[in-house]
Amino acid sequence: MDEVSRQITIITGGGRGIGAATALHLAEIGHDIVVNYQRDHAAAQQVVDAAKALGARAIAVQADVTTEEDVTRLFATAHDSLGSVDCLVNNAGATLHIADLADTPVATIRAVVDVNLFSTILCSRRAAQVMSTRRGGAGGAIVNVSSAAATLGSAHEYVHYAAAKAGVEALTIGLAKELAGDGIRVNAVAPGIARTEIHKAAGDPDRVDRSASRIPIGRPADPREIAVAIAWLLGPEATYVTGAVLRVAGGM
Repeated sequence: MDEVSRQITIITGGGRGIGAATALHLAEIGHDIVVNYQRDHAAAQQVVDAAKALGARAIAVQADVTTEEDVTRLFATAHDSLGSVDCLVNNAGATLHIADLADTPVATIRAVVDVNLFSTILCSRRAAQVMSTRRGGAGGAIVNVSSAAATLGSAHEYVHYAAAKAGVEALTIGLAKELAGDGIRVNAVAPGIARTEIHKAAGDPDRVDRSASRIPIGRPADPREIAVAIAWLLGPEATYVTGAVLRVAGGM
């Protein structure tokens, strides 16, 4: 596929887990990739190298997507390096801590809300500014990564994370209506339990296997199974889909 017809897509938190799987799947099906990361340059660069091996143009961009200045720089770097941004995947997220809300430090709660909800708002805002046909853009698509936790509540684990993801779903529905006339579709996926490092980062690396019995389909998701759902929502087969939350949670 030539460069003119390839989509240019930013994936926040694209260095690992669902973000990395999405970046590589999109690279394989015709997207050029901007892999955003906050700290782990080596992981992001590994994804970039793998995407290039699949025939994509790809760059890694360090940015803290909870800050307006870094979000503006992320989009500017993507444009200057690859061209006009067509798609955004708001994937950056973390749980950070597993406990009752009463036992969760306030700083942790704020960090979780910032990375899961506020970053999605900031990046979606910038995407709307640069993609909107009313503002001179060419249109595009946004996919937000929510969680089954948004409706399950995640009691005794991270209700603040669940609340942030519920906010992501409300944002998805409202922004889809707001941008429908601007050539921008906005959707979300709501994964269940997947084999990613988010559980280890929260201090509970065994949570995936321990939780498997609660999943009706009987196993956790592979990140690639989430990636294909994200790609479908971005792609030409979903041109009449906006404001949808696609649950990819094994029946949870």
